[in-house]
Formats: sequence, C-alpha cells, structure tokens
Amino acid sequence: MMKILLSVTAGMLLSLSAQASYLQHPDARIFTERMVSEHGFEGASVDALLEAAEKKQTIIDAMERPAEKIKPWKDYRKIFITEKRITEGVDFWRKNRAVLGEASRQYQVAPEVIVAIIGVETFYGRIKGSFRVIDALATLSFDYPPRSPFFTKQLEQFLLLAREQDQDPLTLMGSYAGAMGYGQFIPSSYRSFAVDFDGDGFADIWENKADAIGSVANYFAEHGWKMGETVVARARMKESFDEALLNQAGLDKTVDELAEMGFTSEVPLSGCAKAIPVRLDGDNGLEYWLGLNNFYVITRYNRSLLYAMAVHELSQQILERVSEDKL
Repeated sequence: MMKILLSVTAGMLLSLSAQASYLQHPDARIFTERMVSEHGFEGASVDALLEAAEKKQTIIDAMERPAEKIKPWKDYRKIFITEKRITEGVDFWRKNRAVLGEASRQYQVAPEVIVAIIGVETFYGRIKGSFRVIDALATLSFDYPPRSPFFTKQLEQFLLLAREQDQDPLTLMGSYAGAMGYGQFIPSSYRSFAVDFDGDGFADIWENKADAIGSVANYFAEHGWKMGETVVARARMKESFDEALLNQAGLDKTVDELAEMGFTSEVPLSGCAKAIPVRLDGDNGLEYWLGLNNFYVITRYNRSLLYAMAVHELSQQILERVSEDKL
C-alpha cells in the first residue's frame, strides 16, 4: 500500500469535522471492506480517504443537466463547432504534429479525430476540470443514487490507479464526473486504455500531451476504429420508416436493410455495412444521417449521438484547414 494513502493529516481531518463525513454513510463500510478483501488495501487508509472526501452539491446539480439531453443539435453544435475551437485545433495539430503522426500510424486512428476528441473534451487541455476526483466520485457514489453503482465502481478503479501509478488520490483533479486529463478518461478507462506513449514510466494524461494523444488513439483502436472508412453519410427517410429505430445506440441493421425499410443513403455505401439511422434537429430543419462503424466507435467514448456528430464535424473542419495549410 503506497505511503501517500496514509498521509491525510490530522489538521485536514480536523478541518472536516464540521461537515458530515462519508465514513458515516451506510455504504462506506461496505466499500472499505471490499477494497481490503478484493484489492489488499489497508482499511484505515481507505477510511482516511473517505474522511477527506467532500460532498459537492454542484456536482449533483451538474449531473442533472447534461447538454446532450437538454439541447437540440442546432444548439449543441454551436458549443463545439466554433471558429476558435477550429483554429486552436489546427494549432494543437501543428504543435504536436510528430506525436500525432506516430500515434496515428501505430494505432491506425485518424489524427483529426484524436485532435477533435481533445478539443471537445477539454478545449485542447484548457479546461480539464476543477474538482478533486476523490470528491467527485465520492459524491456520486454516496449521494447520487441514480448512478451510484457506476460511480462506486469508478471510485474503486480510481484508488487502484492511484496506487498503481504512485499518485496522491487527494490531489488528482478532473471533471464533475471524475473524468481526467486532456481526453477526460474515467478511472476504468484510464486503467484499460491509458498508455505511456513517450516511455517515461508514467501514463500522464493530465499534463503530458504525448501520453494523452497516445491514450485517445489507443482507446479508439481498441474499440474498433477503421482507418479511412466513412463515419457518417447524409440520408433520406420515407414517412413509412419506423421512427422507433431512429437514434438508437447499436449497429443492429445493415445499410441495405435500412434502405428496404425506407432510410436510404445519399451517397454510395456498402450494403452490408451496419449503420445507425440518425435524425437531428438542425439549423435548417430535420437532418437525416447514417452513422457507420466509426461513428459508433465515437459513441463508445461518449454515448451521445450529438457528441459523436460534434466530434466528427469538428474533426473534418480541422482536417480541411490542416490540408489547406499543408502541415
């Protein structure tokens, strides 16, 4: 057990005495016992971390109003497809051209998608999150019942990664949902997909751009990205098409099957390719798209179809500028 887990000072604990401690939560003892029995942690060390964790009501409030659920595409798009985000994406590509090229070659993932993910997630590292990860995950584990099982698992994964990487779990920062670094990896994603791309012994997705780029590329490769394949294609929908099939999360039907049902591509596509029929509320009315395998892969990073569309469009606009500049 790393020594940092024992370093919660008496002064820190005293300063928290005025607020309710997560040690008093009925699920805290269950969590500590599992960390001890399944992962060999010292109970006192886990208790000390739970004692130091602080409930943040702002985190719960943020969970209740995600933009993906409350905004139509025409408004959601305006958040991410901006001139500033495009030009800074080109600049990020220019400054990290060698690393992006190597990551793209090694993992066979389009560099523009790597850049766009980092652009959408953190504005190229500018907005990585202002919450202690321990606070975010404890709050959502013990005070947000709708997602408690998921975030309790992430709290477990977070303590494991802190031990494995010899990092102080009380100082690592992230988003209100406990996502970390340039690419906003949740703890389980960090442990599964983060890579030490520059070979310095630590997969540093917080400050090391090379590791962040390599980690995003590895995530996409592991989830089935196919280099050079179409991401989305414009489509048409007949009135007879079953609207219950729209905007679903899985690749359940082929292009040919969807065409027979009344949802057809406006460009040539392989009939045996699987696709998601998508309808969005755009600036000029309803838009229809077919999301193919690579579109589905983007939704493995964030399950929102709006998110996947934003990443794709930003990637294409950045790529167009980079191509013009011949970087």
